[in-house]
Amino acid sequence: MRWAAQVVDADEGALPGLERAGLVRSVRTPDFEGITFHEVLCKSALNRTPEVSRLPFRYTVNTFRGCSHACRYCFARPTHEYLDLDAGHDFDSQVIVKTNVAAVLRRELARRSWTREHVALGTNTDPYQRAEGRYRLMPGVIRAFTESGTPFSILTKGTLLRRDLPLLSLAARQVGVSVAVSLPIGDPELAAQIEPGTPSPKARLDLVRAVVGAGLPCHVMVAPVLPCLTDSRQHLGELFDSIAAAGASGATVIPLHLRGSTRGWFMSWLAQQHPALVRRYRRLYGRGAYVAAEYSQWLNERVAPLLERHCLSARESVLRDAGGARPANDRASETEPALTLF
Repeated sequence: MRWAAQVVDADEGALPGLERAGLVRSVRTPDFEGITFHEVLCKSALNRTPEVSRLPFRYTVNTFRGCSHACRYCFARPTHEYLDLDAGHDFDSQVIVKTNVAAVLRRELARRSWTREHVALGTNTDPYQRAEGRYRLMPGVIRAFTESGTPFSILTKGTLLRRDLPLLSLAARQVGVSVAVSLPIGDPELAAQIEPGTPSPKARLDLVRAVVGAGLPCHVMVAPVLPCLTDSRQHLGELFDSIAAAGASGATVIPLHLRGSTRGWFMSWLAQQHPALVRRYRRLYGRGAYVAAEYSQWLNERVAPLLERHCLSARESVLRDAGGARPANDRASETEPALTLF
């Protein structure tokens, strides 16, 4: 179906923010029911991360803003508010597409001042969400990195990455390329509730196998772990068994954190689907974004033996809480978190 036939007037009551983003047109299509794509011309592609973030990279690229994966816990939701859109339903259904991102990135990487630092993709919204199948932004982005000699990494839940595996394999011969798949939930029914727009856990495990089969190491992000929902010994054990069987090179585990308006969006879902857990979450998180330190310690002790057993504690893989701390020890806890946390 031709996108040109799907153009509509973009009068959503949020145009001031979108106009500032360089809005060209807004598009709807029956193939993406309930979703509006706002095509923009970006002025820059490289984003510098704040020093306080303590991330292992200083630059990112986001081909989209907003994400049809609709993960209830997504920490990037508050960024939609900069465009006068809300962090809830708008984040899932009003997707900003940077149609010229590859061309702008190529110009930025060609500057004499560019020192070929590592650049991360997928740290805000997923570059391989369904819309990538239509817009095909990533091939141009990958080529720009490769031709400029810039190492890069990709984090995704999207099985569309399979399409670009030949291109990524070629890129890896010239620059450092890291691929990671996000798989925080092994239970397909629970995943469908919390990550309704994502490929199934099985499909993502198959993606890990495909990446490894293409000759690229594949890391897995078990993040976020959801207290009382995905932190049981059975769930984590089965999930790590599956990750190891798929051939993952390592895994990183991070508990859920609830920043800004993400907290309200997630807690509203929790109140509807698991009302008995609301009080426990309030005790675990208090008024902050990060889970109680006692819970992080308990989770560290539960997961560390699984990483060791499956040889998933790769050098770059660090079991950490939201503050980036390493586990205090690798002895599994035989008890649940202290009831005082709940």
